[in-house]
Amino acid sequence: MHDRLVENGAHARRKGLVDIAPRPPGRTIIVTSSTGARPTFHPDLERIARYIPRQLVTRRSLPLLQRLTALQNRQAPKDVEVLTLSSGAGVRLFRPTGVTEPTPALLWIHGGGYVLGSPAQDDALCRRFAKELGATVAAVKYRLAPQNPYPAGLEDCYSALKWLAALPAVDPTRVAVAGASAGGGLAAALALLARDRGEVSLAAQILVYPMLDDRSVGPDLENPGHRLWTQGSNKFGWSAYLGGADPAVAVPGRREDLAGLPPTWIGVGTLDLFHDEDMAYAERLRAAGVDCQVEEVYGAFHGFDQIAAKTPVAQAFMSSQCERLRAAFA
Repeated sequence: MHDRLVENGAHARRKGLVDIAPRPPGRTIIVTSSTGARPTFHPDLERIARYIPRQLVTRRSLPLLQRLTALQNRQAPKDVEVLTLSSGAGVRLFRPTGVTEPTPALLWIHGGGYVLGSPAQDDALCRRFAKELGATVAAVKYRLAPQNPYPAGLEDCYSALKWLAALPAVDPTRVAVAGASAGGGLAAALALLARDRGEVSLAAQILVYPMLDDRSVGPDLENPGHRLWTQGSNKFGWSAYLGGADPAVAVPGRREDLAGLPPTWIGVGTLDLFHDEDMAYAERLRAAGVDCQVEEVYGAFHGFDQIAAKTPVAQAFMSSQCERLRAAFA
């Protein structure tokens, strides 16, 4: 069990979270707008950060973004199998080549604030997971809010997980879940659901800057270093997703029963709105006896690894996820 602080392209290894003081969920303490200080971005990200909007998803922009997302689904590459499960959930399946079956498997859940996105947006990422891990990778197409609030999207993910684990080409003892942003939040919720239902035993959960706690809202969280997703976006996304659901049940960051979850990897940048809620979740997982590795990236904003995928810091971030999965699948 260990943490890594990615700083200036190097990995400074630390044991545990001894230098990270416990904090209440949803309260960012890295840099706030009230200080008037300019954010310090990671050197690999400093230039591109100038051109990335602070907020992308709003109630007003959502219809246009949804139409743009739909364009990604028109035609699938030849190496992608596009399937519709009996539950109605969709799947984009990536099969490894040159490996002995049964293979390990990974269910990937895309991000988009619970209101946006498509599994097609992560084709390159899923392809890489399949190649590097020799794993069967399924990217699930789940129902989005606000048209389909909780638990619709989560149940779609669960049906895809059960289907994936039951494939003849998959080793059911080596199945993991992973996701980014809202997809990471769904992956965390899915791990809890799988534990509670007892039908699929997970080897790992990979939570990439996961959206875990609906309490990360309020003007005091404004940060000049935030990109793509702000507290205003967060309030809209969670409101759309929850509908009338009980947050104590639907929100992973509010769950008190974290024991018995699979080995976990959590990665997040220090300039991400989700930084503190993710670190708090890691602390609580460890307190519950869960093996949890944290990859904390200094000066990184939300979605940095997708926007600047070829930079050394993004490559190191991806490699860390693969390392964790290899260990889980061994």
